[in-house]
Amino acid sequence: MSASRTLGIAGVALLAVGCDQSQRPSYEEDLAAITAFNARYVGAINDGDVATLSSLTTDGHIMLMPGREPLVGKQANDAANAGVAERFDIDETWAPIETVIDGDLAFQRGTFVVIATPKGGGGQRNEVGGNFMRIYQRQPNGEWRMTRDMFNTLSASPTGLSDGR
Repeated sequence: MSASRTLGIAGVALLAVGCDQSQRPSYEEDLAAITAFNARYVGAINDGDVATLSSLTTDGHIMLMPGREPLVGKQANDAANAGVAERFDIDETWAPIETVIDGDLAFQRGTFVVIATPKGGGGQRNEVGGNFMRIYQRQPNGEWRMTRDMFNTLSASPTGLSDGR
């Protein structure tokens, strides 16, 4: 057998092993990882931990909010999160309804409630609830990151929850 044919067969064998999907996590494992991700993300929101929130989003993260221009990119999202964390104590909860995982992308639909209390005792406590749709992307290291975040509100959106812009 010639050297080039041997290398060709070896290359095809390596390609076949590299394309083996049996190494992919199961749906249950991915769902558990996304559930843990969500707990970490909501915990960071409620703790005002902007650095952790930033670490859990992709560089190309986009957030779509009612009545506002999209927040495009990690820096815009970080600035908005910092503005909210500076002005409010947040108590947010999520209730996922549906999670679809397809390879390295997943989306999740659910409901949320946010209670925002102004820091320093000034102002009124605001509560808002609504629906969300989030898109997650598996990173090369296997971890999930949020890449898109969309939500609407079912009650009047309090003006005090803006990031100040």
